[in-house]
Amino acid sequence: DSGTICVVEDVRAVMAFERVREFRGVYHVLGGALSPVNGINVEDLNINDLAARVKKGGVKEVLIATNPTVEGETTAQYIAKILSPAAVKVSRLAYGVPVGGDLEYADVVTLMRAIDGRREIN
Repeated sequence: DSGTICVVEDVRAVMAFERVREFRGVYHVLGGALSPVNGINVEDLNINDLAARVKKGGVKEVLIATNPTVEGETTAQYIAKILSPAAVKVSRLAYGVPVGGDLEYADVVTLMRAIDGRREIN
């Protein structure tokens, strides 16, 4: 489905999604994440290409699947901001406690995100 774009930092993330075989859209590889400290700015990534792709039309949703790091979060927020004028749904991967994980070892941020992202049991 070319109307759904999954935005990832690198090709390894594409391979991880493909192993799951559940995502039915297309990918957009950024080539990294924003990190001014390390000298990685907007011009160094494929963010402008993503904006152009969305602007062309036909895109219903952009799923941002950057890593849950400071750089990944910064990149996700920036992308959401530049896509806000477009008539497209911008979503983010859910975060939380991993399957098989023990709550006693989860950090505060992980537990907060797990609570925020909770879903009703059907």
